Amino acid sequence: MEKKFGAVIAGACMVLSLNVAAATTAPAPAAKAGPADAQFKTIYTQEWTWRLGQKMEEGEDDEKGGTTTLPRIDPATQQKRLAYWQDVMKKLDGIKQDKLSAEEVINYQVYKAQIAALIDAQKFREYEKPLNADTAFWSNMASAARNTLTKEKEYQDYIKQMSDVPRYFNDQIVNMRAGMARGFTPPKVTLIGRDSSITSVTEAKTPQDTVFYMPFKSMPTTIPAARQEELRAEGVKAIETYVLPSYRNLLKFMREEYVPKSREDLAAENLPDGKAYYQSKIVEFTTTTMSADEIHQIGVSEMAKIRAEMLDVIKQTGFDGDLPAFLQFLRTDSRFYAKTPEELLMRSAWVAKKFDAKVGQYFGYLPRRRFAVIPVPDDQAPFYTSGRGGPGVYLVNTYNLPSRALYSMPALTLHESAPGHAFQMPVAMEQKGRPAFRNAYISAYGEGWALYSERLGVEMGMYETPYEVFGMLSYQAWRASRLVVDTGIHSKGWTRKQAQDYLKANTALSEHEIETEVDRYISWPGQALSYYLGEMSIINARKKAEAALGSKFDIRAFHDTVLQLGSVPLPVLEARIDLFIKEGGKSPYPNLD
Repeated sequence: MEKKFGAVIAGACMVLSLNVAAATTAPAPAAKAGPADAQFKTIYTQEWTWRLGQKMEEGEDDEKGGTTTLPRIDPATQQKRLAYWQDVMKKLDGIKQDKLSAEEVINYQVYKAQIAALIDAQKFREYEKPLNADTAFWSNMASAARNTLTKEKEYQDYIKQMSDVPRYFNDQIVNMRAGMARGFTPPKVTLIGRDSSITSVTEAKTPQDTVFYMPFKSMPTTIPAARQEELRAEGVKAIETYVLPSYRNLLKFMREEYVPKSREDLAAENLPDGKAYYQSKIVEFTTTTMSADEIHQIGVSEMAKIRAEMLDVIKQTGFDGDLPAFLQFLRTDSRFYAKTPEELLMRSAWVAKKFDAKVGQYFGYLPRRRFAVIPVPDDQAPFYTSGRGGPGVYLVNTYNLPSRALYSMPALTLHESAPGHAFQMPVAMEQKGRPAFRNAYISAYGEGWALYSERLGVEMGMYETPYEVFGMLSYQAWRASRLVVDTGIHSKGWTRKQAQDYLKANTALSEHEIETEVDRYISWPGQALSYYLGEMSIINARKKAEAALGSKFDIRAFHDTVLQLGSVPLPVLEARIDLFIKEGGKSPYPNLD
């Protein structure tokens, strides 16, 4: 959430795919550090250095404002990347896992999965579709512009980066036209109205009113006043000369060419090489080789279990009516909705502080990084999710308050802040001695943990009323229903309305949330599958550990073990819990109380 301008908009490696056969095969007992370790470290060190040079990841120089250009994204560069990573994969195939030390076995499994993801993205030319209903390269750029700059050099680099925006936008448009020519676009219905994040820039009255001027509004006192004024003037000129014309050209392209010519069809399987493409998305986001049919049936089965839980909670509220009537009651009774954005933000902060009072009972290791509770920016809010969290931040969507139910805030907060994303990610980042590529995000693990955090809230006593428990169950149903809806849309010919109706019948989500969420699933195949399957993996691993360890099971040690491992494929996590059991359930932090 806090990456610098150039690194955020690269968009090349956000979530990892897996070479499942390589990543999930149980290795032989690990060897001591030796030649295989050195060989592997040479491979990933060289590739990571090259990747940083491609501006596809953030390095130390980026933290210091050291990057002055945006990534190269032209087709020739993309083909060179494909060839490079294919060569890296050949080298990885030459390493025998049973010759690696224990720590390097895990690194190898994560890294090989990462390279497989990058290869797949290049093979399917995903750079020709650099947007979906949730995010786009230009909105990522606007988000990055909100970063706080602290040094004069960072301002100088930021200004130089803005001069590269015309080239970068033009290359994106060239790629998008190539995608258009082969029918590789998001569905048209998911693009309607998304140009609001462009017009928020183009319709600004002055350069100073754009998001790109924000770093100049509050500058550090370490920069002399006269120099501050010079930098502000340079910033205004860069926005006028490079940024605004690029956004205007993009708006014209989107309105007159891209949106009108985008595909009408919804299914990923109907894209070029669509069946293989959608299966690659399943592999990427679930870290399994399950088929769409298998996942669909799991979703149907889990939805039935959650519905039974819902009916039990409805009885506890004293409501006299069936599930559809209760859902209508929740969506329309004003007591369940905040009157002001501040009320929603304060309620979110209150839940987070309630967690702080209980955290020591469930976690031994606590991250040093704190997080802020802030609203989603106005230009993104209409099409944004209800909340999002990461290192240092918990974003709460205060747009359209009648769609933001207060009874859902405890579950949302546990998912996005602590012990979810804003807790899990810093824990992983604080682990010492790991290669930088281990900080990448694997959705099945990260989203699975965040959803598990919502369930954990029950035993932590975070839900104070049956309505809040129902809000948690509605969120569980929301994620289980994604297994049905995503596969329904992309493999079984479901319509947009069919998907919306399914969510409306099975969750307490508002009409607005249902519409934005379904459009996200339509335009981002497979991502919705990661949440519930990841949670199931963690829950099953915990049940296995509890059964095996009995009275020796310590919930703090279990949670610390899961989080200390960091973002990994689910089979790697499951293997780590097997080792946790074998070792008697000991904490990975022996010096903690």
